[in-house]
Amino acid sequence: MTTPHPKNKNILMLEKKGEITDQVQAYAWPGGYPIFYIAEDSGVICPKCVQENLELCIGDPGDLFADQWKIIAHEANWENPDLQCDNCNKFIEPAYGEDSTSEKTEI
Repeated sequence: MTTPHPKNKNILMLEKKGEITDQVQAYAWPGGYPIFYIAEDSGVICPKCVQENLELCIGDPGDLFADQWKIIAHEANWENPDLQCDNCNKFIEPAYGEDSTSEKTEI
């Protein structure tokens, strides 16, 4: 199950046995679709980078310069095989269509 982070409802956290874990959700439930997070500056951030930078991604209302990290939404990657994380440049797998990420080189 997934549940919103208590400080930022746009970050989904994994829930096990009714307890919220400290793990950022990488797949939508139900369905298991790959998800990505959208920062306030419209940047795309993969779940791993959100996890590694969770405090920045939660956001601080008083921090005017955190818009490159503050998460404002999450979405499933339905069919875009070219969707990349703006932080680590890794491809975010699509739920449908060909997964051509194995043929691509990262920048």
